[in-house]
Amino acid sequence: MTHTLEALKSGELIGTKRLKLACGLKTFPEAILSLVDTLEILDLSDNQLTELPDSISKLKHLKIIFFARNNFTKFPKILKEFPVLNMIGFKSNQIQTVPENVFPPKLNWLILTDNKIKKLPKSIGDCGLLQKCALAGNQIEELPPEMANCLNLELIRISANKLKSIPKWLFELPKLSWVAFGGNPAARQIPLNTDFESFQWEDFTIKEQLGEGASGFISKAHWISKKEDIAVKIFKGDVTSDGLPEDEMGISIAAGAHDNLISVLGKIKNHPEKKSGLIMRLISPTYINLGNPPNFKTCTRDVFDETSVFNGDELLKIAKSIASVCSQLHSKGINHGDLYAHNILVNKTAECLLGDFGAASFYDVNSDLAHNIERIEVRAYTCLLEDVLGLVSENEMSNELRNKWQKLIADCRVTDVKSRIGFSEVLEVLEGF
Repeated sequence: MTHTLEALKSGELIGTKRLKLACGLKTFPEAILSLVDTLEILDLSDNQLTELPDSISKLKHLKIIFFARNNFTKFPKILKEFPVLNMIGFKSNQIQTVPENVFPPKLNWLILTDNKIKKLPKSIGDCGLLQKCALAGNQIEELPPEMANCLNLELIRISANKLKSIPKWLFELPKLSWVAFGGNPAARQIPLNTDFESFQWEDFTIKEQLGEGASGFISKAHWISKKEDIAVKIFKGDVTSDGLPEDEMGISIAAGAHDNLISVLGKIKNHPEKKSGLIMRLISPTYINLGNPPNFKTCTRDVFDETSVFNGDELLKIAKSIASVCSQLHSKGINHGDLYAHNILVNKTAECLLGDFGAASFYDVNSDLAHNIERIEVRAYTCLLEDVLGLVSENEMSNELRNKWQKLIADCRVTDVKSRIGFSEVLEVLEGF
């Protein structure tokens, strides 16, 4: 819900915990300080702000603050003064400078996507509670080595920057599970599949939109010459919180065919707005999302509907399917980067499809980093297993079998990344269940 400045000034919002204002603000409204006793979430996205007054530090109860699509050029130092502030978002501003010692002590979720940042402060290494860090679409040339001290970091997006090298310490962080690093000079370029067929835009009749993601729109369409319905994904072309749409498109093609991947049938050519697009198999409406994206409270972990219930056989079928597709991806040097239940479609017989390559990165399978890159994703996989195992009721599984699952999860998330097993070994273990 978006509030009005008039309602704020009149006093009718006194007592609110969440405030959202989007009304062309050029200066911070001091009237917000009237909410000093209760305000926890402040969203001033879609304004024209360039700085924050020191007086904002009076809002001591603030936990979450958003300034997406404003005109900040420098990360505000005053934010370090907030004792319980844990989530900060400055997506799509003009930030060039992030000074030293600007982060609050409880920071665990930082969003600086789509800015002009060239360098991160060394003091980011002091953010011991940092779990989620979105840095895609900047001009960062290197990550400060002090960031190796962020031992609770679980998700990082560093795609579409100017990294000259990808540091080894990144893939040694004990809890890292979801990482996107494509679109950098240091990342391996996605091989161009010149044999992949393109089809004329005029050969498709768009019916209804099926969904919208960060990178594009998916619509149901009729393929006129083939007389069949398919799905078409048209990419927006802008950098997303995960990376570059062209990388997603290239990796979707490079992933190849697999029973648990949505089949890519071809590319679109001659789009009237010169946009890129993929033609994909139309998925039956009997498939639904296995989970829902993380919320403010869970940060890095998916949330599930109360109606989501599985038995042991269904868990095993899902586990084998996703391990199999991940094994294929990593054999091709593809890191999915967003291995989550909310990116998996499942039907009533537990057949599942992994989708959304928006955070995927391509890497050299013969590189020194390859072993650890796969094992970082293995940790994401075991988070998925743990979540779905939690949806299996006790009377649906013996204690002995549940202990087997818990041992697999524990073995795949050991602190020493290189000691974890890979996806092919995971499949071998699952054959014994």
